[in-house]
Amino acid sequence: MTDVYQLLAEHLDNLPAGYPRTETGVELRILKRLFTAEEAEIAIGLGMMPEPCEAIAARLDQDAETLAPALEAMSRKGLIFRNAKNGENTYMAAQFVVGIWEYHVNDLDEDLIRDVNEYIPYLMKKGWTDLKTKQLRVIPVSQSVNAEMSVTPYEAAEEIVRRQSKIVVAPCICRREHAMVGEGCDKPLEACLTFGSGAYYYEQNGLGREISQEEALHLLKRGEDAGLVLQPSNSQKPINICMCCGCCCQVLKNMRTLDKPALAVHTNYYAEVIAEDCTACETCMERCQMDAIAVDDVATVDLERCIGCGLCITDCPTEAMVLKQKDDGDRYIPPGNTVETYINMATERGKI
Repeated sequence: MTDVYQLLAEHLDNLPAGYPRTETGVELRILKRLFTAEEAEIAIGLGMMPEPCEAIAARLDQDAETLAPALEAMSRKGLIFRNAKNGENTYMAAQFVVGIWEYHVNDLDEDLIRDVNEYIPYLMKKGWTDLKTKQLRVIPVSQSVNAEMSVTPYEAAEEIVRRQSKIVVAPCICRREHAMVGEGCDKPLEACLTFGSGAYYYEQNGLGREISQEEALHLLKRGEDAGLVLQPSNSQKPINICMCCGCCCQVLKNMRTLDKPALAVHTNYYAEVIAEDCTACETCMERCQMDAIAVDDVATVDLERCIGCGLCITDCPTEAMVLKQKDDGDRYIPPGNTVETYINMATERGKI
């Protein structure tokens, strides 16, 4: 008989973001830390569309009255996603990243952290680097954008925030887990903005706190000052914005090891140096999260490493660093919404 955790791993790998298998079996150790065998059996029966308990119970051939509290408990534990529709809770599968892992920001332990840090490079390779469509993209910080640029609303963090009616801020799981094992940094911890149904889930599960648009804009400014890269979800209607550092963020940290990080992100910008204005102060080099800048007599930008975050522009004392938009033919247009993003990812992985 096939082990239920093997089946759960296969199920998660069939979701758009994937859950690739390894030779070490670390992915199974992670699932055993998070799911009981009974919870694993239930999770296998959930897909990426929200459904009421009755529909799930019928598919699993279980009693709905017995299944209902189990689904609720699993959603509270961060194992599946819960949404309310017309006053009734519906449930759907949660991907491992972004999803189950982030939902455990408040109940981490060193064993889980160790296993996830062993596993993430495998997941990044198969579920990120090798895919054309990524889960996140990079947008520039506001102060790096000049007045001549025509920036679409989905590329402007402040505009994304102003379009939200529900915003919850949560701690960054990457900085929290690094701090727990003595490898943290001094960047702000409250740095993950979640919108819409995800915001309600985070609030109800005690993963974050509701904030106003004004506070969210303040947090964006604080993140920019701290040198954090803005990574919203990859759609024209983002469901979150992560403010990330290259030392802790599992996405940026693993991309930083690549020879050409710029090829592994969706970005429409790049940095450029006005050589005659550069004093070789190295401020830009210190701000860069991708080691894309070298300084000799003047600063130079490696465009195969630059991800267009704009952080190097904001602190340049002589305004020698400028942000440039890619040519129209090279510009990336994100999917219209998250469903389209996931369909693209699943198609590219051969799951549709």
